Amino acid sequence: MTVSIEEIKSELYKMGEKAVKAAQSLAAMTTDQKNICLEKMADALEANAQEIKEQNALDLAAGKENGLSDAMLDRLKLDDERIKGMAIGLREASELPDPVGTVLSETERPNGLVIKKVSVPIGVIGIIYESRPNVTADAAGLCLKAGNAVILRGGSEAIHSNLVIAKYLNEAGVAAGLPDGAVQLLPWTDRQAVGVMVKMDEYINLIIPRGGERLIKAVAEQSTIPVIKHYKGLCHLYVDASADKDMAIATIINSKCQRPGVCNAIETLLIHKDAAKVFGKNIAEELIKNGVEIRCDELFKEYCPKATIATEDDYNEEYLDLIISVRVVDSVEEAIEHINKYGSMHSESIISNDAVSAEKFLNLVDASTVYHNSSTRFTDGGEFGFGAEIGISTDKLHARGPMGLVELTTYKYKVYGTGQIR
Repeated sequence: MTVSIEEIKSELYKMGEKAVKAAQSLAAMTTDQKNICLEKMADALEANAQEIKEQNALDLAAGKENGLSDAMLDRLKLDDERIKGMAIGLREASELPDPVGTVLSETERPNGLVIKKVSVPIGVIGIIYESRPNVTADAAGLCLKAGNAVILRGGSEAIHSNLVIAKYLNEAGVAAGLPDGAVQLLPWTDRQAVGVMVKMDEYINLIIPRGGERLIKAVAEQSTIPVIKHYKGLCHLYVDASADKDMAIATIINSKCQRPGVCNAIETLLIHKDAAKVFGKNIAEELIKNGVEIRCDELFKEYCPKATIATEDDYNEEYLDLIISVRVVDSVEEAIEHINKYGSMHSESIISNDAVSAEKFLNLVDASTVYHNSSTRFTDGGEFGFGAEIGISTDKLHARGPMGLVELTTYKYKVYGTGQIR
C-alpha cells in the first residue's frame, strides 16, 4: 500500500511527540528500573527467536532476488547465535554502570556557589541504519540505558526483521515499566521518510546514521539536527620492516577475512619494501588461499603475478568484500602519509617490532583507533567493554571511535547556592 508524504509526516510527528514524552519519563527512571526493562527485552527476543528467523528469511529471500552481495546477505542474516547475541548485548547493557547522574566535576566559587557538572540523557535519538537488523536491539538497549528515547529507521532490505524485533522490544519493555514511545521504528521503506525525520529538530536531539557512505552523506547534508557520522571504514594495516612474519600474516588474514563485510575490516595493506622482499610472496599466497582478490602496485605484483594493478580508485574504496588493495612503501612515514590521505579516520594498525616506528605511527595517524601488533577487528563497543556499541564515530566532536553509553549522554550544570545575588 502506497503512503503519501503527508501521511508519513503526520505519523512521524506523532511518533516525535510520543518520544519526547517518553524521554521525560525515562530521565526519571532509576538504574534498577531501566535494567529490569532491558532484561525483559532480552528474554523476549530469545522467546520469539523462531518468529524472528521466519521474518528474517523473508528479507534474505528478497535480498537474494535483488542481487545483494554475499557480504551484505551475511550482514542481514539472523540465526540462533546472532539472536542470542542481541539478547546478550541487552543484558550486558543492563550490567554496565549507569552514566546518568555522574558528577563530572565540582567547583566551589569564592562567593560560596557550588557548581556541579552532571551527566544527563541527550533526550531523543534518531538512528538511521542499513542491513544489520541486530542494530535495532543494540541501539535501543544502549539508548534506553543512557535514559534516551529512540526512533529507529532501518533499511528496506531488513524491514521484516526490524519490525518484529522492535515489536518484541517495545512490548516487553512497556510491560516491564518502560514508557510507551521509548522505542519506535519507522514502518515505511519509502526514502522520503528519512527526509522528514532528519528535519524534526523540535522532537529529535541527535541523529546517528550507520551504513554506507552515500547514506551518511545524504543524512548529513539534509539534516537540521546535529549528526554524528559513522563514515566508511577504509581501514589499513601497515607491515613495518621489523615485523614478525607469522604475526603479520595472521593479523592480515584476521583483519581482512574473518568478516570482510564490516567496517573494521582492512581494505588496504601497506608493506615496507624490506618486509615485502622477505615474505611478500607468503602474504600473497595466504590471501589467495583465503579467497581474497588482490589489487596492487607494480612492486607487489612481483610477489603476486596473479594480482591486478590497482587504480587510484581502489585506494579510495571500501570493498566490504574479499578484495584488498596492496602497496609497497619505503618507510613508516610514507605509510602514514598514505593513510592520512586515503583513510576514513576509522581504524589503522601497524605490525612492527620497532618501538620508535610504532609510536610514530600511533601518534601521527589521524584515526579514531590506532593499533600496534593487533587486528583492526577489535574496534567494537563490545570488545572495548562498552557493551553493544551504537556506532563507530569517525567525527572528532562530540564522540570519536566506538560509541558506548557515556557518548549517549550530555551534561548540565547544577548550581547550589545559599541566597547569592550578583
